[in-house]
Amino acid sequence: MTAPLSAPPSISFEFFPPKTETMEQGLWQSIRRLAPLAPSFVSVTHGAGGSTRERTHATVCRIQDETGLPAAAHVTCIGATRDEIDAIAHSYWNAGIRHLVALRGDPSDMPGGGRCEPSPGGYAYAADLVTGMRRIADFEISVAAYPESHPEAPSAQFDLDNLKRKVDAGATRAITQFFFDNDVYFRFLDRCAAAGIHVPVIPGILPITNVARAVEFAAKCGASMPARLVETFEGLDDDPETRRLVAATVAAEQCQALQAQGVRDFHLHTLNRSDITLATCHMLGIRAAVPVP
Repeated sequence: MTAPLSAPPSISFEFFPPKTETMEQGLWQSIRRLAPLAPSFVSVTHGAGGSTRERTHATVCRIQDETGLPAAAHVTCIGATRDEIDAIAHSYWNAGIRHLVALRGDPSDMPGGGRCEPSPGGYAYAADLVTGMRRIADFEISVAAYPESHPEAPSAQFDLDNLKRKVDAGATRAITQFFFDNDVYFRFLDRCAAAGIHVPVIPGILPITNVARAVEFAAKCGASMPARLVETFEGLDDDPETRRLVAATVAAEQCQALQAQGVRDFHLHTLNRSDITLATCHMLGIRAAVPVP
């Protein structure tokens, strides 16, 4: 494996709001273990529906209040009017949250997993949402980017044009959908530059904790899954400890290969777990400022 470069990269983490008390305990255990790594920010996802938004809001505010880490809230167009979403944004600003991740939302966010349709009186697309959030306050705004194109996009150029609209509307950063082939990411960066997209495009990294689930996720979001990667995890279905070690190694090697080509920022999907994320960061040379609990 390639040795870590002398200067460690910048890292950010993604969590999802817990649905049960047990999940909440696991989330906060992970946050306490990862906070000493001093991520540049942490984001919290959500789906549609008031209760989910409330859990996201509570989690984001608690992270920032209790850890001091810059926290970012995911905000989507799904299932709410413009007035409702604007009120959510105001509540975040008043709570001291200065970073939003503005997304259209996916079918899985819809009640019953239905097709994504603009909500009556709502923001139709992420670019519209970015414009609305910019109107409310001077948020830092991240948006999604798709190196292999959004699965609903009629063409790669259409998808790239959509990213350009989001950036032109005021997005300050793009975070990519996860990918496993680094060449895909670098080709996408070239296309972004040619299209006049000059904000940072941060690679989203997904450690593989469950191969079958990763294959399912990849199929849903249009990400390619190299056969060699699937083969790496063969025979480990009943060996979770070894699988975690392999997952951390694979994620770190992907980041190190990107880092060797000049990439300096990474966004890690933690899946609300600290073990693989900690191991990956350690192999990238990221050390805690204080001992990890």
